[in-house]
Amino acid sequence: MTTHGGFEPVFCTIVPPHVLDKLSQAEDPALAGPARRTLQRDAFERTQRRLTTVLGATAVASLADGKPQRTVHDARHGTDLPGHKVRGEGDKPGKDATVNRAYAGLGATFELLLTAYQRDSIDGNGLPLDATVHYDRDYNNAFWNGEQMVFGDGDGEIFLDFTIPIDVIGHELVHGVTQYTANLTYFGQPGALNESVSDVFGALIKQYTLGQTAAEADWLIGAGLLAPRVTGVALRSMKEPGTAYDDDVLGKDPQPATMDDFVRTGRDNGGVHINSGIPNHAFYLAATALGGHAWERAGQVWYDVLTGGELKEQAMFTDFATLTVKAARERFGDGEELDAVSKAWEQVGVRTL
Repeated sequence: MTTHGGFEPVFCTIVPPHVLDKLSQAEDPALAGPARRTLQRDAFERTQRRLTTVLGATAVASLADGKPQRTVHDARHGTDLPGHKVRGEGDKPGKDATVNRAYAGLGATFELLLTAYQRDSIDGNGLPLDATVHYDRDYNNAFWNGEQMVFGDGDGEIFLDFTIPIDVIGHELVHGVTQYTANLTYFGQPGALNESVSDVFGALIKQYTLGQTAAEADWLIGAGLLAPRVTGVALRSMKEPGTAYDDDVLGKDPQPATMDDFVRTGRDNGGVHINSGIPNHAFYLAATALGGHAWERAGQVWYDVLTGGELKEQAMFTDFATLTVKAARERFGDGEELDAVSKAWEQVGVRTL
């Protein structure tokens, strides 16, 4: 992609730095080693992203025809991107389950965006969707680098294959949607909103794929990613932030559910993966109050705000909340949608103007 038009892509990972920091301090080298190497690799990729942003990246041709253009590559446990092409659009599934899951996840994300919101790929103009699997060795993360998706295989001790949860794939790709729309700054409250938007639509992609209503969904981000030895169910919970894991190695999930427990920190870009629990919980409350399929009403309101042009790059929680109330009224009138959205923000302690 290019960085013209004001877009400033950032390096976004699914596993927060504070989780890997904790894991890197484990006494068992089998646990600490992969975490340290992952942190080092993430730091390198983050630097590369900044350099690409400054210098400009290669333009990618888009074709807005309402059909996905997926390509999956295999890094073969190296770090050169994109790697070796192993599956293109329309190719039949192969024997590698990781490749097949990545391909399906790209397609599921494309389908929800197109079907629910009439958006043709993440840029709205048919941008090709590229992914690389089997990245590095024991790499405990997945990321969007501003141009493509990348998946590690995990270390098998704490994290499993990062293509297993479809919401992880959706989460990272939606960072691309944000990049092409509101372009929320990746620090502090705007960064937490950036992360939350990805969690919201990652959850909706999973629910859409499974045909679940808001009441049927688990509202977990990364369920199935943690290895059996870990005391936990996922990376994050939108239903009950702070309860996704409580493990002797990983520590306890630090996410707050309300502004009463807002975390002030300079780490993790000002706590972007931590305080995202607050807007996450607000979406959960709004979606479950409305019932039915969450992508149809609550999701539509969030999408309208993300793409409507009024959300500023430096938006705070109050700014975002205020715009969701406005969007709910404009799209649905003074009905239950407006009431559900307004009450959700009130419940998490975020005021609207």
